[in-house]
Amino acid sequence: MTLVWDRVITRRGISCRALRGGPSSGRPIVYFHSAVGLTADDAVLATLAEAHPVIAPELPGYGESTGEELLDDMLDFTLHGWDVVSSLGLDRPILVGHSMGGMIAAEMAALSPERSAGLVLIAPLGLWLDEHPIPDIFATLPHDVPALLFEDPAVGAARLTGGVDFSDTDALIEFFVGNAKRLGTAGKILFPIPNRRLSKRLYRLEAPTLLVWGAADRYVPLAYADAWATLVPGAEVVVVPSAGHMVPVEQPAAVAALIEAFLEKV
Repeated sequence: MTLVWDRVITRRGISCRALRGGPSSGRPIVYFHSAVGLTADDAVLATLAEAHPVIAPELPGYGESTGEELLDDMLDFTLHGWDVVSSLGLDRPILVGHSMGGMIAAEMAALSPERSAGLVLIAPLGLWLDEHPIPDIFATLPHDVPALLFEDPAVGAARLTGGVDFSDTDALIEFFVGNAKRLGTAGKILFPIPNRRLSKRLYRLEAPTLLVWGAADRYVPLAYADAWATLVPGAEVVVVPSAGHMVPVEQPAAVAALIEAFLEKV
């Protein structure tokens, strides 16, 4: 299923793009992306859109979405998520989020537990274990990031640069400007460490919850899957082999299949 970009204007006047696809009826899926961003060729979303309405909003500060100056902290991003849902007229969607987007989705469900029909969190950020500190992604050297996020660093390096030709000066400038904007938005949520006391609010989650983790996650290790499972009532945990933190990119077919199976039960 081909996904297309659409424009969503929230009640605060924030203008964000959203990838949309799928049938016009059925339980909608709203997907919140990681700090890496969102691309139109997302294989997981394309697969889900074969049978379900899929909407993936692009956070302000990413791509062509604007209004990031109106969002300052985690509460702002949480409310922005619900503003997007309201602007689209969606009723009790399935919230799906990866990494940073998983934290946003979880915060949304904690704030308004009755508004979502289900929750899929893919290696979400938001918790902190002293014995398993999460690396500061902003202090990580660029050449070390692929190995931190991907099981295969070579695949990660190609994915993170988006195939940019670094011999092309204009393309290089565009890449670094865009990357600075993305990091500026992500920094409001994740800097200095991705710990916003979410653990105190997870007891409020009411919807069925699926937790998906890559077996080789070096950024948010598997110990966090156990922590989430302890804090989220009735959560199911599935570990995907041959994948790191970017499990939706490394194993898209497996992740899509897990989400499909989950949707059949909610």
